[in-house]
Parts: sequence; structure tokens; C-alpha cells
Amino acid sequence: MSKALCAGSFDPITLGHIDVIERAQALFGEVVVAVGTNSTKNYLFDYEERMALTREAIAHLPGVTVEPLSGLLVDFARDHGATMIVKGMRFASDFDFELQQAHMNHSMTGIETVLLPASKQWVTLSSTIIRQVSKLGGDVSDYVPANVLAAIEARRAASQR
Repeated sequence: MSKALCAGSFDPITLGHIDVIERAQALFGEVVVAVGTNSTKNYLFDYEERMALTREAIAHLPGVTVEPLSGLLVDFARDHGATMIVKGMRFASDFDFELQQAHMNHSMTGIETVLLPASKQWVTLSSTIIRQVSKLGGDVSDYVPANVLAAIEARRAASQR
């Protein structure tokens, strides 16, 4: 089987992310989850927290590892022996953006990208929505793994002191 790469900022990792990672693991056997940064995002959790939360959330998956990402995704993929990039798709806008990225990545290195449609229960879920709802005190327990929920609740409690 091939080694696949699932990359994102995972702030926080959601059950939708985990669904895509589990499906990638079923398809490819080995998966590297690459946790990166995006300068346009306003993060809830710092980089080390996101790495730890992601590692804990996917610890049940054999053959899946979490690694820090910096630089070009295609360089990271090559350095980690990944032959496939897997991206979850929710909406047409995701497809438009990811198709451009897939073409650029392929033209640079020949790496292929697999676009997985989001499972119907997660199609409208995003980390952005989780951050907004949790910041306003809403219940996100149906959308994030238990370790992430605990971290969100701890962050909320600390901010109320």
C-alpha cells in the first residue's frame, strides 16, 4: 500500500477531520497527518497544543502518525515518503481551491491528490465554526473528540477567571 498525507492546521481537529483520516488509512494503510500553520488564521490553540490534541485524537489508528509541517507540502511529502495527498471536500469552493493546489503539486513533483467527499454528517463542519461556537459558550461536544472538548472547556474556564 501507499503512504498518504493529510495536511491541515487542525485548530481544532474535528470529527470530520478524523473521518477523512480514518478513510485515508483504510485506503492507503499508512497516513502522515501534517500539522501546519496558516498566517491568515486566528488560532484557538497554539502549535504545540494542536500537535498534542491531534496526536491524542488519532492515537487509536494504527499506521497513522502526526508530524509538524513547515515549508512546501510536496517537499514534506517527499521527505516522509508519502506518494499521495488526501484532501477532504465539503463544498464546491473546496474543490476549486484544492484542484488548483493538486495541479500545482503534481506539476512540481508528480505527486497525486485524492479528493474525498466529506461524509454527510460532517459536510458543514469546520474548525472555524467550532472556534466561533465554543468562543460564545456553545456546545460542540457532538463535533470534536473528547480530548479536544476537554481542552476547549479548560480554555473557556481559564478565560472566565
